[in-house]
Amino acid sequence: MFALVDCNNFYASCERVFQPKLKGRPVIVLSNNDGCVIARSNEVKALGIDMGVPYFQIKDLIRQHGIAVFSSNYTLYGDMSARVMETLREFTSDVEVYSIDEAFCDMSGFMHLNLDEYGHTLRNKVKQWSGIPVSIGIAKTKTLAKIANKVAKKADGVLVLDKPDFTNAVLSLVDVGDIWGIGRKWTAFLNGHGVKTALDFASLPDHWIRKHMHIVGLRTAHELRGIPCIAIDDAPKPKQSIIVSRSFGQSITTLDAMLEAIVSYTTRAGEELRSQELVAKHIQVFLTTNRFNNDPFYENAITMQLPVASSYTPELIHYATQGIKRIYRQGFRYKKCGLMLMELSPVSHPQYDIFDTQDRSKQLSAMSALDTVNNRWGAGTLFYAGSGIKKPWAMKRGLKSPHYTTEWQDILKVQVKMLNS
Repeated sequence: MFALVDCNNFYASCERVFQPKLKGRPVIVLSNNDGCVIARSNEVKALGIDMGVPYFQIKDLIRQHGIAVFSSNYTLYGDMSARVMETLREFTSDVEVYSIDEAFCDMSGFMHLNLDEYGHTLRNKVKQWSGIPVSIGIAKTKTLAKIANKVAKKADGVLVLDKPDFTNAVLSLVDVGDIWGIGRKWTAFLNGHGVKTALDFASLPDHWIRKHMHIVGLRTAHELRGIPCIAIDDAPKPKQSIIVSRSFGQSITTLDAMLEAIVSYTTRAGEELRSQELVAKHIQVFLTTNRFNNDPFYENAITMQLPVASSYTPELIHYATQGIKRIYRQGFRYKKCGLMLMELSPVSHPQYDIFDTQDRSKQLSAMSALDTVNNRWGAGTLFYAGSGIKKPWAMKRGLKSPHYTTEWQDILKVQVKMLNS
């Protein structure tokens, strides 16, 4: 048995945890630079506001309905996600974090329990310990658990599919396009052959599915029939690359400002690299203007190989800035730049160069000290001067909530008043 635990309206729910007055009030969260809607509470969905709609287009609706608007606060959301996942591990050791707001749990050892009651217990504990509401779907396969979760969101928050007749009844109500792994093209293809529901798909002959949809489609059909084909993966696959890229809050028109931005992004990439205990052998930097306005368009990228795979930020900055200088062209209004670290490998298995003269152990010690300070006292406590001070190009997040759980100055303060008896 598998359980899929999915946080409800996750970003909006994170904002509500620390502002209870938002309960029942419509809440939206905006993308980088406060561009468009990327998260909506149920109240916003009921108003008919779609995902991805530009912020400026709905300002009248926001005022009319008193919608609370927030810039994306990924530091807060990431920490709240970690708290939810840690809560799940208190109930089962086999947890696969599928995304920032979803996780699969192996429930194989809980068959002697009433799974519906256990699901409600888990749901209540996550809400009590993290403040985040979740929906839970429990079934014999991960694909069925996905479907159970989708239905649970519209019911009482927990749904168990462990009986064939009930499972088939639910599958008969689920569109084939809502099956995990069935995309738009397959949906159109299946609809063209009269396959409308998940039950229709699960009832197709194996030879027909294998002929038209190959082994992946057949595996999905078996999962819908209650035959597990996708196991819990509690060890996340190592990253193949790390990308840090942001659109600027205002267009960049000078090389100095572009260098500040790439130094800032490279610093972040180096931190992520070390947090994963990885080193990078290649670095690619890129920049682009806005292709959607009337300004002249230009974009370019360059990839460079490091002498030795490294996570030493000053070395990464050296190559990143050299690359930007080579592809930067004067006379353009740049909208975005970024970098990608590639050919990643574990720091524990370095490949040295006999001509390398750098003291790599000293570099690792320096980065460890830097990361320790920033982790303890907050991101950016120590930073590279090359990333700039004022940063007028920085991403706009004028409506961002405080970092309630990761910054000392943002921790909520509670005033207690003693009442006379």
